Amino acid sequence: MENLNEGETEKRLRDFLQQIGKVLRNKKQRACFAGYATGLLGNAERKSAEPMAALLWPDPDELDAAHQRLLHFVGQADWQDSAVRSIAARYALDAMTRREPVQSWICDDTGFLKQGKHSVGVQRQYTGSAGKVTNCQVGASLTFATQTMHLPVDFELYLPHSWADDPTRRAEAKIPNDVQFRTKPQLALAMIDRALSAELPKGTVLADASYGNNGNFRVGLRQRGLSYAVDIEGSTKVRPMQRTGRLGTPVCVRDLALSLGIRAYRRVRWREGSKQTLWSNFARLRVAVERDCRKLGKRETLWLLAEWPDDESLPTKFALLTAPKHTALDRLVRISRQRWRTERAYEDLKGELGLDHYEGRRFRGWHHHVTIALCCYAFVAAEHARSFPPTARRPRPSRTDRRPTGTSLRGLPHHGPARGRTHPRSLASSVPRMPPSTSSPSPFPAQIVTQ
Repeated sequence: MENLNEGETEKRLRDFLQQIGKVLRNKKQRACFAGYATGLLGNAERKSAEPMAALLWPDPDELDAAHQRLLHFVGQADWQDSAVRSIAARYALDAMTRREPVQSWICDDTGFLKQGKHSVGVQRQYTGSAGKVTNCQVGASLTFATQTMHLPVDFELYLPHSWADDPTRRAEAKIPNDVQFRTKPQLALAMIDRALSAELPKGTVLADASYGNNGNFRVGLRQRGLSYAVDIEGSTKVRPMQRTGRLGTPVCVRDLALSLGIRAYRRVRWREGSKQTLWSNFARLRVAVERDCRKLGKRETLWLLAEWPDDESLPTKFALLTAPKHTALDRLVRISRQRWRTERAYEDLKGELGLDHYEGRRFRGWHHHVTIALCCYAFVAAEHARSFPPTARRPRPSRTDRRPTGTSLRGLPHHGPARGRTHPRSLASSVPRMPPSTSSPSPFPAQIVTQ
């Protein structure tokens, strides 16, 4: 976004914050939101309340008061996360969908690594962020994706039984009484319900096997009128469709995929990776999941997509898709392989917008911090969509992409390699720093305080 007019960007940022300000309770909350968002969009290495307050208000005599205002606003102030997130999602999607439609909704979760035991929801549990069981919080997320961009729109903190069922811990973290234990698929359906209520543009729901293997999750999507492409475990039983149109006997998908034989698999390329073309061997066949059919009250046939990599002796990955009967194999592969987009969103949210920098311990504070990070991402995504039309910068590669690992992918709101890079970069490089005004009574930049 180096070519953006800074004056225009600054004006759009003010307008964006004013839209959000309409659902905040008062001028002080609007000022605090603007200040906190400016801190997350800034270049500070650590994006927790104290260093952000120091960046926004360098006067030592005022620093402590500004720090306390930020802490109170994000940790205790009463404002609705869902309303703010809905405005941010609409703002970004309006810009994104002018160039291309939403294709998918991606359900996933990510870890927030922690040292102690008192942050709400923390315990030793598996997270893909670390690739192992470790001490962390886990947040489930919903991300929208077009062909070239993606936008995280919602998050929910996963509360294990060790928190949800412990009255003492609930009181310490100020967990609302109506928040009870819910599985990650249940959290995903709750976020999907909010997206549907907000009438956001629909897409095919994508999810890994921790969601897709849950029959209630799959049935819930169909009951909501949504299509899906979800991974499942090899032990999942299905009934294959026979040539006569009848369903065969139940069989686990691993055995069914193996019985097809290697000659039934076709090599399919689904995208250009950072170092090489990504491809594998795939086969498809029509199946039905008997339990799902009973819950839906009707027979529904799906596509079973099986992958058999060259270096494996057996098929290793399986997915169920509700795509139409005549959908081509390469189309099924490309639909199911779009989940990587949410990992890129996590990368930028954590590495550039401080998603995992929150140091508070309470339930409300965690969600407020995440909400402001989502709003910042939405603003940057909208700026990117307005400034880089696909026809101007997204040629279709004809050969293997030979860019080095860590280089940004074309058409995405990313400008460099992941966290842990050997050189710095800024996701929000086009957003000008707005120094505090000495004439403003607010503890935050006068230019962005909404009235």
